Amino acid sequence: MFAIIKPIDFDMKKITLCTLLLCCFSSFAQITGRITDTKQNPLSFVSVYLDKTVAGTTSNDNGNYELNIKKTGDYSVVFQFLGYKTIKKTVSIASFPFQLDVILEDEQIILDEISISAKDNPANKIIRNAIDSKDKNTDNFREFTTNFYSRGLFKVKEAPEKILGQSLGDLGGGLDSTRTGIIYLSETVSEITFQKKPRNFKEKIIASKVSGSNNGISFNRAEEADFDFYGNTVFVAESNLVSPISDVAFGYYTFILEGSFYDKNGRLINKVKVLPKRDNDRVFGGFIYIVEDDWAIYGIDLIATGKQVGIPIIDELKFKQNYNYSETNNAWIKISQTIDFKFGLFGFNIDGRFSAGYSNYNFNPEFTKKTFTKEVLSFEKGATEKDTVFWNLLRPVPLTLEETEDYTLKDSIKVVRKSKKYLDSVDVKRNKFNLLSPITGYTYSNSYKKWSVSFNSPLASLAYNTVKGWNVFTGVRYFKRLNDKGKWINTGVTFNYGISEKKIRPVFFFTKKWNSLERPRFSISGGITTPQFNNRNPISRLNNTVYSLVRKENYLKIYEQTFGKIEYSQEVTNGFSMSGSLEYANRKPLFNTTDYVTLGRNIAFQSNNPLDPTGFTAPFVQHNIASLNIGAKIVFDQKYLSYPDRKFAIGNSKYPAVSINYRKNFGASSSEFNSDLFTANLRQFVSLGNFGNFRYNVRSGIFLQQKDIPFMDYLHANGNQVKLAPSNKMTSFGLLNYYQFSTNDKYAEAHLEHNFKGFLLGKIPLINKLNFHLVTGAKGLFTGERKPYAEYSIGLDNIGVGKWRFLRVDYVKSNFNGTKGDGFLFGITF
Repeated sequence: MFAIIKPIDFDMKKITLCTLLLCCFSSFAQITGRITDTKQNPLSFVSVYLDKTVAGTTSNDNGNYELNIKKTGDYSVVFQFLGYKTIKKTVSIASFPFQLDVILEDEQIILDEISISAKDNPANKIIRNAIDSKDKNTDNFREFTTNFYSRGLFKVKEAPEKILGQSLGDLGGGLDSTRTGIIYLSETVSEITFQKKPRNFKEKIIASKVSGSNNGISFNRAEEADFDFYGNTVFVAESNLVSPISDVAFGYYTFILEGSFYDKNGRLINKVKVLPKRDNDRVFGGFIYIVEDDWAIYGIDLIATGKQVGIPIIDELKFKQNYNYSETNNAWIKISQTIDFKFGLFGFNIDGRFSAGYSNYNFNPEFTKKTFTKEVLSFEKGATEKDTVFWNLLRPVPLTLEETEDYTLKDSIKVVRKSKKYLDSVDVKRNKFNLLSPITGYTYSNSYKKWSVSFNSPLASLAYNTVKGWNVFTGVRYFKRLNDKGKWINTGVTFNYGISEKKIRPVFFFTKKWNSLERPRFSISGGITTPQFNNRNPISRLNNTVYSLVRKENYLKIYEQTFGKIEYSQEVTNGFSMSGSLEYANRKPLFNTTDYVTLGRNIAFQSNNPLDPTGFTAPFVQHNIASLNIGAKIVFDQKYLSYPDRKFAIGNSKYPAVSINYRKNFGASSSEFNSDLFTANLRQFVSLGNFGNFRYNVRSGIFLQQKDIPFMDYLHANGNQVKLAPSNKMTSFGLLNYYQFSTNDKYAEAHLEHNFKGFLLGKIPLINKLNFHLVTGAKGLFTGERKPYAEYSIGLDNIGVGKWRFLRVDYVKSNFNGTKGDGFLFGITF
């Protein structure tokens, strides 16, 4: 839900005064100036550094720069920007601040006669040499440490007030009267530690700031901004795009030599135009600059469209990288980078930029076994609490006036919005109770004391089944946030009422979480509920309602359980989590109480007995039973991010994740109902670069003894008998009867899927214009002594028009013991 924020009035004279003071304070940098082109237009993102070094800064959007040096004296300052002549200014500095404004002229690209007359495309030779020299060039900086500075900026123009009926509020308070302005501004300063083989990347954030935010944690991770064009693929927005100097580049690109020029030290630089052979492949377009003889990257000026990265709402992404020569290790080193982007949906259009600078390289670090650990991101203590004075001294790239005003305004807003007076005023508006609140739901909040009481809408949960008839869920919940590091309690009661049954079933619950690091969580619950026989819940309430009322196909099979349960879970150590629960329950069968339909066919409803849908006997006898569950999850070589208030696991795609569980049912009314079950799960997602993505999920289980246990304690596969695709395709079958293959013996199922993205269809003329993704899959099920059940599928994903590509269609064939079936499944993907 989007909050409606009350506008705040500020004294703009005070804000302007603060802005001017900040600007004046920052002017005490060592060398300052403005960079423009020959028409006096400001040039942003110009690399500024001292000659024969790789330390420097970049200009901001207004063309202003600040270069910090330690002492007075004679210096040679270099100004480098793709598309313009690199210039070197020699200056004698007697005092600070020192003003040095420069004008950059357009680069004069020369295409010599030899290149024009050559039979072979000269660009191809350059690219081949660059490909052959990749290992040599990257070995020159195989280990290093460096300082990293990044700034993120999102701007919106004429933002809508609502999206899908939900108010957007004032988006942080930085919009003008036309709802245009900055909605996100952040900065990060960090230390990077890098190793090529084995590849390791570690970042320690020294300072992090987000305009108007209380926690100051930004999106600006150095590793996520590490777009390495020396690799065969470049990971961009969930897709792997083929680099122009990939080993397979000539299968995806045509290259044209635009010309050459000499850099500040007389090295010949080749400007090569990069043209995709197929626009919808995972590729770039634009220019790559290659140094003659070294065959290293001098600069990147490339563009990828939303189609090329596989996210239609993106208009385009522009990548620019500048490199500088380091005499220390005879290498061309990345010193700056910008990513400009545009995206939009529902009339909400954003222009943004992430800019980054790299400085103070050390190419001879002394690494030990403890240098690289599973922790790939950490924060220095107090990194998110640095004040304005600190930032003005540390910031290598000056703020623009617009950015300074945004910080000043939103810092003032932040102070007000944390106050009790403001939070109470917001709550007064949010807490208004109206005539529809008992139907649509209601929440009463005390934002200052961080608690809320909610009443759940019965209307949103309205559903139908043949046991309860029309039924609804409602309840009351109390939530209290105990600190800002993930500690909270949540307690309440829910009620389910079935109109046909005329029965209310209450469930009480209490949950406490202590932090977001190890995530320890304790829960206790009890009451009366009606679970599905398959506790993985393969049939949604909505699907069952529609199919029951329209087609008289009541697939939902449930029983009643009166229970008490306690649960606890926690990550014990990195990559290893454990959970446990103990439950005691009375379970009894339920029967149909209604045959109401709206457009139903002239057939009878099934019974509520999954073992005999045409009969109306009980599927089991009423009984009491206790159940103990102990589970563990292992993620091998798990990497993680340590934020000040939480830990975020990023896994490791090289290895599968493993889950194991032991369930012991005991203390039953009949000893025959007691059982011991072991289950295991193996799953993995593998990115295959431009060939798409492959994933699999394997689940297995075995009972220590084959006994006549209650049917809900069997192992069940997730079937599907409706025309809509299951919500989780990697744990469900497409055409399988819901309970046909349930077993009290041994069990195994496997799900495999490969999404080719644009790899295959993108190469077929005309079809590649549709930008559909080909998806293939296979599934297998093995239960007890039965013959195996198999499914094979082929489908199309990313179906739609323009930015609206949410549809997926699969054609599925099944085979069980010679009996074959087939059908189409329709789904929505985001």
